[in-house]
Amino acid sequence: MNTSDTDSTAPDLDGLARQVPAWARALGFRDAAISDADPAEHARHLDDWLAQGCHGEMAYMADHRQLRADPALLLPGVRRVISVVMDYLSDDEPMRTLRQPEKAYIARYALGRDYHKLMRKRLAQLARRLEAAAGGHYRAFVDSAPVLERGFAQRAGLGWIGKNTMLLNRGAGSWFFLGEIYTDLPLPVSPASAGGHCGSCRACLDICPTDAFIGPYRLDARRCIAYLTIEHRGPIPADLRPLLGNRIFGCDDCQLACPWNRFARRATLDDFQPRHGLADSDLVQLFAWSEQEFLERTAGSAIRRTGYQGWLRNIAVALGNAPRSAAVAKALHSRADDPSALVREHVAWALQRQRDTSTGPAPQ
Repeated sequence: MNTSDTDSTAPDLDGLARQVPAWARALGFRDAAISDADPAEHARHLDDWLAQGCHGEMAYMADHRQLRADPALLLPGVRRVISVVMDYLSDDEPMRTLRQPEKAYIARYALGRDYHKLMRKRLAQLARRLEAAAGGHYRAFVDSAPVLERGFAQRAGLGWIGKNTMLLNRGAGSWFFLGEIYTDLPLPVSPASAGGHCGSCRACLDICPTDAFIGPYRLDARRCIAYLTIEHRGPIPADLRPLLGNRIFGCDDCQLACPWNRFARRATLDDFQPRHGLADSDLVQLFAWSEQEFLERTAGSAIRRTGYQGWLRNIAVALGNAPRSAAVAKALHSRADDPSALVREHVAWALQRQRDTSTGPAPQ
């Protein structure tokens, strides 16, 4: 084959790289950018974090460490990572719920539809468009495989990793999801982020209810409310229970305190709007859900991850932290003999806390 023929049929990788953000935005993503597939720097941070045991019971973090450190184990021949961001913040007022201890606070990302399937479907569409334009091989991920997503997004110039360990963007804060496409195409890479912009600010570190940050950029999951209410399957440590306040699924405090989130973008997709009134629900009301109601009302929701027993465990703790009332006491007594030993333990703790005359709303 002659050289001119080869050149005429070769894909225009520079032009393709310029097209990727536009194609991503057409699919509902706010932005997309391209990095190399070398996670070495962030893999070293992961190793240090694992060595300190900060991952708690999340054994999969250690078990799949090599897959994070070597992307070629997920896609042989991978050369680039296309990172995308999708905003999820709805129009409700998170602080208002936190200030009402009889209400249930649920992390904002979990109020709407589960982002995993929604984003993965759109990433697959983006990958097919790339394949049609230039061939190659692709794999798309949305928390569905061991990927150092924040590291790749930072290398692609989509932001920097802040002191709260989240990816921050000067023009969009941190209320967004990340997704990735691994590809073996040698696409031109986007300019990397030029360092961080947290400066001397400690707002995210100082607001954490459980002091889960052991320093800037270092989170001990074993004290993190998101870990305790979602990933952790056993009893919540008794000394941390009063600090959870009314947070029953995840925690957003470090994001709520971050000054960069004054620039946060609202979700453009209706899928992320709150469902079933979960942005403004009473703890007593949610504690009365049967397992069938839980399954029906959390269908297609990330809340399913905690399971029904975990759901009741978390609400029991929040009821223990709520102001004393006959309604709270009645709700707790209704589950004092729950079939689950895990639920019974937390109900007993909550009842004792309600009997303590010093019990009041946990500090916010």
